[in-house]
Amino acid sequence: MPLEKLLEQLPENYTLADREVVQRAYRVAEEAHREQKRHSGEPYINHCITVANILSDLKVPPEVVAAGLLHDTVEDTTITLADIRRDFGDTVKILVDGVTKLTHLPRVSRGDQHADNGNNGQETEDAIVVPALLGRKEDIVSETLRKTFLAMGDDVRVVLIKLADRLHNMRTLGHMPERKRMRIAQETLEIFAPLANRLGIWQIKWELEDLGFRYVNPEKYKEIAELFTEKRPEREAQLEFIKENLVSLLAKNNIKAEISGRPKHIFSIYKKMQKKDKPFDMVMDVRAVRLIVPDVPACYAALGVIHTTWRPIPGEFDDYIAAPKDNFYQSLHTAVIYEDKRPIEVQIRTHEMHINAEYGIAAHWRYKEGTKHADKNYEQRINSLRKMMEWRSDVSDAAEFVESMRTDVFQDRVYIFTPRGDAIDLPAGSTPIDFAYHVHTDIGHCCRGARVNGKLVPLYQELKTGDQVEILTAKRGAPSRDWLNPNLGLVRTQRARSKIKIWFKKQEDEQNLVQGRDTLERELQRLGLNEINFEKTARDLGFKTADEMFVDLGNGELPIGKVIKLFAQQEEVSDIFEVNPSVTPATSTNAIEVVGLKGMLSSMAKCCNPMPGDQVVGFITRGRGATIHRQDCPNILQTKDRERLLQVGWGHVERTYPVPIKIKAYDRQGLVSDISNLLSDESINIADVKVNVNRSIADLRLIIEVKDLAQLSRILTRIENLPNVMEAHRTNPG
Repeated sequence: MPLEKLLEQLPENYTLADREVVQRAYRVAEEAHREQKRHSGEPYINHCITVANILSDLKVPPEVVAAGLLHDTVEDTTITLADIRRDFGDTVKILVDGVTKLTHLPRVSRGDQHADNGNNGQETEDAIVVPALLGRKEDIVSETLRKTFLAMGDDVRVVLIKLADRLHNMRTLGHMPERKRMRIAQETLEIFAPLANRLGIWQIKWELEDLGFRYVNPEKYKEIAELFTEKRPEREAQLEFIKENLVSLLAKNNIKAEISGRPKHIFSIYKKMQKKDKPFDMVMDVRAVRLIVPDVPACYAALGVIHTTWRPIPGEFDDYIAAPKDNFYQSLHTAVIYEDKRPIEVQIRTHEMHINAEYGIAAHWRYKEGTKHADKNYEQRINSLRKMMEWRSDVSDAAEFVESMRTDVFQDRVYIFTPRGDAIDLPAGSTPIDFAYHVHTDIGHCCRGARVNGKLVPLYQELKTGDQVEILTAKRGAPSRDWLNPNLGLVRTQRARSKIKIWFKKQEDEQNLVQGRDTLERELQRLGLNEINFEKTARDLGFKTADEMFVDLGNGELPIGKVIKLFAQQEEVSDIFEVNPSVTPATSTNAIEVVGLKGMLSSMAKCCNPMPGDQVVGFITRGRGATIHRQDCPNILQTKDRERLLQVGWGHVERTYPVPIKIKAYDRQGLVSDISNLLSDESINIADVKVNVNRSIADLRLIIEVKDLAQLSRILTRIENLPNVMEAHRTNPG
């Protein structure tokens, strides 16, 4: 029975209550997924059980195993988060919710194995292109991965469940359609295997790598696998002899050690073949052993014995005990020439280091609960992840975020020193500018040169482990756009590149903000509009602030006509209005809606000639209904009869409105004719025109009949574009 097998594999330190939680989670998941099948045809619950088994092998707490069993229930069944909280408490609910948020995406990105509903394995609209393969769904995949990475700094348990889920999906990937297999496998190699490595979970990392490689490059995988199997008996015999020799040698020096052959994996062999440009035989000629000793002094003692017995290979020694890897991995690595003149790779570590190397961040739960050292180690790992995510959480572009993870987090590392001796962990291939931005953004911006180990070097020089770097800065400086040129190789990390882009965007945004505000204010002044609430206008257009709206106006993303159209559709009523009316009858009683006084006679005030889009106010007259004024009309501002004011709004408008405008131009033949023809093209009637010429400057005063502000804005712009015209604007009332 599946449940019995699961219970057998649970960690020995689980109490009866812990096991009961897992049992209940199993029953809920089994019932919820009862009718569901995988692509293989097997019951879907088998997937949930395997995910739970993988988590159990990591010795995680029972609530994580329970969440592993339930991880797809909210996404794919009628079970709700409220149900899970009621039955299992807040912790399990939070974990399932976290996994659900990561998988609220199309199925291919999730890599899951639900049987297709009649699509015969064809790509659906939800199929996703993996980040390595350019395509129309890349942004969705990037956003998925962005959420996954950010979740690491929030609750790493969620990511462990996600990795276990991905591992089982990879084990059964052969049942998926071929195109989907390739995409899921590529994503696994590029993202999820490095993610497991970043968390230090070697067990999951190597299996994801081999499974991904199997589908991404099946021919090369098969070739290496066959050679690997063929050479195994000879290799194992050699290793047994070497192990016996090492045990005897270390015992003579009073060093107790557990010695084992270090397993090699197909993808790691392939990478070594690529990196060293060597065939399989030369790569596999290197034998590998692992020594596990009682404590750190014994590590260095064993290293000394090995180096005095066999000749060390130059450049092959790494001390990851004194300088742990970024995923907290610790060991001594060396390689020596053995008695048969062939090399041996040797790893030396303590038992605790070995557990950390195998299980990474999950090793925290393998120690007795409450152990101070384990808790400290765990907190260091969590703080490291949070720090790693700190600046990336500000990167809003998902594709750029994922690229930063590839280039800055999943790459090999180098360790560089500041002049004060502080170690800085950087991606391999980093330059002095990358180093400067890692130390501080302002140092990066002001960087003008660098000394490496006391010597001036070009800014494109690659830094190597052990280099001491001093950055030369200007008092006031700014990055160069050349730094972003990939052909120059001045900046290699996404972190530095992102900070440089943000600097330039900020400068451009400031310029665009000023330009956008000026453009809008000029247009409003030309249209005779005052007291506009820019913040409300910005919110109505979908911006958070008026400054964001100004930036988009300045860079051309937001057309000025769209803002004017909004003014024409919505107007606000001020809290302080005062009136003294002069009126002209409105041509349509349906054009104005008088709030609270339906059916009242209304007319347009001649003193300010309001039109749709203007902010207006009504004034109750004696015997002539209500007159409608612009809110900035001088008569409104001077009246003392405030109790006669009415809140009014523009209703459905089919009429035209007389608007006085002023045009200033250098006098020329045909000027008035050109203006008249332009207005005729727009079907705009000229109700009155006066022309005055003084010293070759023509001053034209027109009253034109327009439908709304948008039409007025458009016609004023067209008039200003006529030859010799200096300006055209609406005449303010009074």
